[in-house]
Amino acid sequence: MAEKNLAAVGAETGAETRTSGAQAELESQVQELKAEIARLTETVSAIGTGAKAVVQGEAELMTQRVRERVREEPISTLLTVAGVAFLFGLIARR
Repeated sequence: MAEKNLAAVGAETGAETRTSGAQAELESQVQELKAEIARLTETVSAIGTGAKAVVQGEAELMTQRVRERVREEPISTLLTVAGVAFLFGLIARR
């Protein structure tokens, strides 16, 4: 009987050791995942900043081109805008 109790206590100790080892491994994996998420967040932020700069540059370029076009050909620009507004009006009416 004493040997059975001793064997049961030994089995429990082994199970606890395996459990704490698994828990330590899981905590290590969680820390690695947190670090990876932080790196990914930084990368996405950098990509977003770069994309914002590109879009801003393109918007400024398009604005400059429109201004030049209006100065060079004011009548055709006015007619184009009127035509587009008319089409939007027709579409909005439906």
